[in-house]
Amino acid sequence: MKITIHGRSFRPEVKKYIEEMFVELDKKGAEIQLSNSFYECLEEAGIKKGIMNVYQDREDIFDADLLISLGGDGTLLESVTHIGAREIPILGVNTGRLGFLATTSPEEIKSALNSVFKGYYKYDDRMLVSVESDVDVFDGLNFGLNEFTISKRDTSSMIVVHTYIDGEYLNSYWADGLIVATPTGSTGYSLSCGGPVVLPQSNNFIIAPISPHNLNVRPLIVSDSSVISFGIEGRSKHFMASLDSRSRVIDADIQLAVKKEKFKARLIKLHEDNFLNTLRKKLNWGLDVRN
Repeated sequence: MKITIHGRSFRPEVKKYIEEMFVELDKKGAEIQLSNSFYECLEEAGIKKGIMNVYQDREDIFDADLLISLGGDGTLLESVTHIGAREIPILGVNTGRLGFLATTSPEEIKSALNSVFKGYYKYDDRMLVSVESDVDVFDGLNFGLNEFTISKRDTSSMIVVHTYIDGEYLNSYWADGLIVATPTGSTGYSLSCGGPVVLPQSNNFIIAPISPHNLNVRPLIVSDSSVISFGIEGRSKHFMASLDSRSRVIDADIQLAVKKEKFKARLIKLHEDNFLNTLRKKLNWGLDVRN
């Protein structure tokens, strides 16, 4: 099996589990490729792997059967951009904090690998949001797993986001910004702005204003077959456009629209994984001290 690994720096107590992972992969005869940034993290942690297959750019990733993401949810979002339309399955190992997407703990790496090699898993395909614009805003990586956001810059006043669905006028949001989230992103930024939690396989987008001045607007759920476009006004002529964790300053006259991406992110779902269990465990969903 050919396995690509991408990760970030990790806590000292996680080191032994990373070493165990490499021992286990070596026993199984896996062909391994590392992202250059993770290779540097290994060297910094004192994990010597000798000369290995290392990739600098996503175009250099070999024909992998699996990508292991070692970090938090942010690392998994980066991994999605590395893979793009190739839809290589991703196993998310949480060496960070929340781990809502990366649900496998470091202690479970060995057992998770055994399950994968034996075929004891399912695919959890997640819809991506795609951004179209008249200029290249995100250096060709115009897709994201969680959300697309238009927002004011730190020093500017409130903005107005004129929003259209399939060319029909929806609303003008007087706010700090506007989020268009996928079902996966419903538990992220959108949730903190009052948006609903949406199950991962729902075929929807969530449009959620950020700190709206017109208090009678609320988050809206629309079909993921919709094309959502925008016009932006404000005292400043420059605004922020964000796609997951990647942000760019854009001009007010840029033409922007979002829609569902043609390809998906394919996550590895082990048999004990369950979105509803994760919801209760990670977000304390329904927690009541009386129970």
